[in-house]
Amino acid sequence: MKTYKATTPGRRHRRDVSYAHLVLKRPEKSLTRSLNYTAGRNSSGRVTVRHRGGRHKRFYREIDFKRDKRDIPAQVVGLEYDPNRSAHLALLFYTDGAKRYILAPKGLRAGQTVLASVKAPIRAGNALPLKSIPVGTTIHNLELTPGKGGQLVRSAGTAAVLQSKDKAASIKLPSGEIRSVSLACYATVGEIGNIDKKNIKLGKAGRKRHMGIRPTVRGTAQHPDSHPHGGGEGRSGVGRPSPVSPWGKKTLGKKTRRQRKYSNKSIIKDRRKK
Repeated sequence: MKTYKATTPGRRHRRDVSYAHLVLKRPEKSLTRSLNYTAGRNSSGRVTVRHRGGRHKRFYREIDFKRDKRDIPAQVVGLEYDPNRSAHLALLFYTDGAKRYILAPKGLRAGQTVLASVKAPIRAGNALPLKSIPVGTTIHNLELTPGKGGQLVRSAGTAAVLQSKDKAASIKLPSGEIRSVSLACYATVGEIGNIDKKNIKLGKAGRKRHMGIRPTVRGTAQHPDSHPHGGGEGRSGVGRPSPVSPWGKKTLGKKTRRQRKYSNKSIIKDRRKK
């Protein structure tokens, strides 16, 4: 972590991750495309997601979540920053000339070789089907449907654990949920890097504005015409049995998951149960 001298109020509490190990260059052009930004507006121009807008221009890096170049070794050219996610990226050059971005696991460095194969060694950055990964291994970028690409465990500092294998694999996710996944699904070995991302302190409101996050006003501080929590004398609180959204819908603890969701049958242990 980097700390700063208090030369300004914004620097006093600022704390950043050191990016000394990253390559400071423009992203690979063949793997980059323009990213359309709507600032929370729909096709009619109306705000449908509040508190968005005014962020810095970004480009999207196309990431290989499928790891479908099998049995072809790739060299890690360097690690790069990605403004669209918390994890860092690793740029791979394959021996057949192809270039790909993958999520950079902890410990991966430039010059190392990674491989996606059924017979790949159990080493950070290598991708294998769950049937080939030993029980107790930490994994990330986990598929839910064979061939669809990684959908789970993709943010900085996260890792799942392969707990058992029978007809299917039992995976303990970072949330504590234990889920059954097909043994044919691919996953990448290791924990995702940039583990100190959670310790960053922005230091000033302006950095949040650069990220496209606009200010939020508490409902209790608003006029009663603007919010159900508004009005009253002084700091009067919510003033109703349960908190609600500006449109009267229950919030702060209200469960929103569908009771008959198709994936319920694959959950062995809910994350809320001890």
